Amino acid sequence: MSELNLNETRFDTQAIHAGYRRDSDYGALATPIYQTSTFTFPSADYAMKVFSGEIPGYDYTRAGNPTVRVFEEKIAQLEGGEDAVATSSGMGAISSALLGLFQMGDHIVCGSTVYGCTDVVMREILPSLGITATFVDTGDLAAVEAAIQPNTKAIYFETPANPTMQVTDIAAVSALKQSHPGLRVIVDNTFAPPPVQRPLSLGADVVVHSVTKYINGHGDVIGGVVVGTKGDIAQVRSRAMGKICGTPLTPFSAYLIIRGMKTLGLRVRRHCENALALAQYLETCPEVEKVYYPGLPSMGKDYEIARRQMNGLYSGIFSFVLKEGTHGLSAFDAAKKLMDNLKIPAIAVSLGDPDTLIQHPASMTHVKVPKQVREQVGITDGMLRFSVGLEDVEDLKADFAQAFARL
Repeated sequence: MSELNLNETRFDTQAIHAGYRRDSDYGALATPIYQTSTFTFPSADYAMKVFSGEIPGYDYTRAGNPTVRVFEEKIAQLEGGEDAVATSSGMGAISSALLGLFQMGDHIVCGSTVYGCTDVVMREILPSLGITATFVDTGDLAAVEAAIQPNTKAIYFETPANPTMQVTDIAAVSALKQSHPGLRVIVDNTFAPPPVQRPLSLGADVVVHSVTKYINGHGDVIGGVVVGTKGDIAQVRSRAMGKICGTPLTPFSAYLIIRGMKTLGLRVRRHCENALALAQYLETCPEVEKVYYPGLPSMGKDYEIARRQMNGLYSGIFSFVLKEGTHGLSAFDAAKKLMDNLKIPAIAVSLGDPDTLIQHPASMTHVKVPKQVREQVGITDGMLRFSVGLEDVEDLKADFAQAFARL
């Protein structure tokens, strides 16, 4: 069998073959699960060379594992990075990146709308370690540049943002590095994984994912990953993932993720097609005040940026706000009743599953974000976030129609 040059192949081929190594013992097609905590060595001299880094090898699964390595190489290929380090959760990836790359006295410019747990890390935990953060609208380049201080080491943001679906121009923000040497751009790409968006190709330095979501895609794994240069990833792996956080991905979880990634392109395209069709439908519903989805022209500037950087797919997530007074209900009460009336979507956090999920950000994922901050960025009591699954979109439309009729 001849060797495949992955750089000459397209996305779906890379999603299946990147990172794969033929099983030299038995010829297994599926990547074996190396379910072991430690590794043995043929001699003391060999062990010493592995631990010193003189020769490649594995010594302890917290530091690296062959099954996990296949996943790391696969996602690095798909994101266009030099290397990747897997973690046991999405927050493990975010925290490992921040603690591995930055230190006391550093400053971070953070997007004003981020996942609730990320907000807590930036707003409460990092300052206790001497790392400060300034929150800005990363869609406003002037505001981003104004927030940069002499000790600013990174600009961190999600695009699309959770849950407002605001789109940040990755290339424009990354261009600010030209006048600010030493600055890194870190993008949480969970909502728009390849093939939707590849931040590194647009100038970003580091990408983080909650692999729990689209990358695995089946709702049965918790995991995360950091992708970037070899130098940055080595620092994140050695300082944070392996030491401070101690959050390695398990071999069995890596096996499930590798299996899920083989259909990543197919799944993500269907998620995005369904989301666009359903978002367009909800815009016509009288009970809906606003739909936030990058694939809608009504998103204005965000739509124009998304057309340039999201490869025509736009994500499988959208949020929408119900009108105040709908059927005599407050927007908050209407949101709760609508969730209860729907038959297909499960009320649950997370996203990127085959099953459609719905949740109320203000009382669920973002409940720990101060109410004033939530309202400033548009996370109102009437907002619902919808992760569109792989069901037939006509069934989802019909479900919304009956749910609205019962408000």
